[in-house]
Parts: sequence; C-alpha cells; structure tokens
Amino acid sequence: MSSFTINGVEIEDTFAEAFPMLVGRVLITAENDEWAMIAARWTTGFGSSIIMSPAEAGVEGVPIPPDQTPDHRPGRMIQIYHRGGVELKSQMIFRIGQCILTCPTTAAFDGLPDAKRRIKVGRAVSLFGDGFQIKQEIGGRKVWRIPVMEGEFIIEDRFGVRRAVAGGNFLIMAKDQKSALEAATRAVNAINTVPGVVLTFPGGICRSGSKVGSMKYKLPASTNHPFCPKLKGVISDSKVPDGVNSIYELVFNGLNPDLVKKATGKGIKAAASVPGVVRISAVNFGGKLGPVQIKLKDALESV
Repeated sequence: MSSFTINGVEIEDTFAEAFPMLVGRVLITAENDEWAMIAARWTTGFGSSIIMSPAEAGVEGVPIPPDQTPDHRPGRMIQIYHRGGVELKSQMIFRIGQCILTCPTTAAFDGLPDAKRRIKVGRAVSLFGDGFQIKQEIGGRKVWRIPVMEGEFIIEDRFGVRRAVAGGNFLIMAKDQKSALEAATRAVNAINTVPGVVLTFPGGICRSGSKVGSMKYKLPASTNHPFCPKLKGVISDSKVPDGVNSIYELVFNGLNPDLVKKATGKGIKAAASVPGVVRISAVNFGGKLGPVQIKLKDALESV
C-alpha cells in the first residue's frame, strides 16, 4: 500500500470505512457549564459501540454559549446513535429521563430543529409530572414544564432524528505507550474543536480495536489481532510495523461525511506532531461494512 509522510510520520494512503446510523441530538442547558457537562457525561455513558452498548453516544467538544440557547443559559450538545428509530427513541427517553431530568438545574432541548423526522421524546418524559406537567413555549419552542423537588424540569416536546455517519476512525502506531497516548490525546483535543462530531469511547480513545466476528468463538466482534503488538512474531498476518509497540484507535461519529472528514484531518495532523509516532492508518473492510469512505489523504487536504 502506498503512503506519504507528515513530520516524518508515515501516513498510509487508505480509508476509514464508515456507515449511516440514526442520530438524535440533545442540547442540555444548566445553571453553569459544569452542570451541563455533568449531565452530558452521565447521559452518554455506556455508549462506546453499538456492538455491545445499548446505543452509541458522546458529548460534542464545543460548548454552546448562552446567547445561542433557548433559555439563555450555558449548554452542551450530545448525540445518541442507533440503527433503528424505535430503539433510538427508547434510548433518548431512558437517558434523558434518568440522567438529565435527575441532574440539578438542567433543561433539555432539541439539537436538530431542522430535521424533518420528529419523535415525541419530551411528551413521554413529561408523564413523570403525574398530571401536573404543563405545556408552554420558550424561545418559540414547545416545551413541557415538569414539577420536581428542585423546582421544575423543562424539556422540548419533540426531537429531530436524521441519518448521520458513524465509524470514522484512524490508527495511531507508536514506539511505546507513552508516545501513543500523547498522540491520541492531542488528536482527541483537535477533533473536539469540530462541532457536530463526537468521540464515543472513554476519553475519546479506544485501546482495544476490534474486527468483525471471531475465529474461535460465537462473538459479534473480537480483538483485531493483526494490530496487536504482543502478537507480532506469533501470528503470520501481523500488520504491526517494525518499531511499533503500542497502537490506539480513535473512533468518531458526525452529523455528515464532511464533518467526519474534517475531524479525521485535524486528528491526524495533531497525532503526527508527537515524537515517537511511526505510522497512522485506518480500519476498513474493503468497503464491505459501510458505504462511506473517508480517505486519509483527502481528509488531510481538507484542513
């Protein structure tokens, strides 16, 4: 496979294989950014990968200022992904009801107001009000005001749902764990500057990339053994380059392919700035998994 270099780091001329999923986007506002972020993190927990998690979910890295929110308070945007509409609606209701409704000072508004498809998430959550909830408008949005012990919880009546892109990714291969982790951390920080993109794994970094299926067990996914440094010299199909002893995978979703491409380019540039990084590549399955191909070279040229 051909390649090119940035800062002495080899970049494989390959592509990440992404695929469409349904997304709901929730704007969480609160008394201050700290509480908005607390609610955002709790709501998106256990959302790393649809392989085993009940949904994929993450927090966008760019805070929403008060002058851009319906109630003029600081906000944070989260995204929740699923394959099907029924499952996505359930996850949005469960997560908002358990993690935003319960969190001090928060309110929940639709983050996709232009989406044509709309689901009755707020209406379902409003039943917690036990008949005391009332429907009003805030900033031109139809909302429910639900009495709670703190005071009241405000949630928009309907939330937009649309097709988005999941599975953007790239691999950071480095001489040791320290340099690999530093590169991955810088990449996460760079990706978090792109609105509309979320990293779903802990801290935005996946240390245990997977392949589809298993060679030995009945599993939907298993360790991506060709990229495990400890197996180099043990297996015949190792893809670990010489001098590489640690590999991290960054996986991210976005509202459209252009955002995922931009995030890819920014992330790779940041990772390639760290001494000790040897090669950057991406995971794909020859186009068999998903129809969206994010070419690393194009992504770098886009930023």
